[in-house]
Amino acid sequence: MPKRAVITDQAAPAGGPYSHAVVAGDTIYLAGAVPALPDGTWVTGSFAEQAHAAFRNLAAVAEAAGSSLDDAVRVGVYLRDFGDFPEMNEIYREYIKGDHLPVRTTLPVPLVGFDIEIDAVLYTGA
Repeated sequence: MPKRAVITDQAAPAGGPYSHAVVAGDTIYLAGAVPALPDGTWVTGSFAEQAHAAFRNLAAVAEAAGSSLDDAVRVGVYLRDFGDFPEMNEIYREYIKGDHLPVRTTLPVPLVGFDIEIDAVLYTGA
């Protein structure tokens, strides 16, 4: 089955020459979502405001690919300040739900100009 690229105007524009997501069979790979609005304006408020914006972008891309974050099997969270980890965990549960939570890696990284980036892999098969 061929892969299919997904680009949506319901999420922040891609920051380079890549797709928002790629669907390959029953698996959907979501590119890193950042705290920006669909018009490209950066969300520069508190960590919580940035995290919600990034998760909304990730959810919008999942929906554009024909799925939802409920199908996540892996989530990657990248934080500028690892001190935001507890607050991120609270916000995370608003977007990643269910009894069968995905695996997750959370890493501190030197993000410049924003506080969080999130990517995910979704599985839509039975």
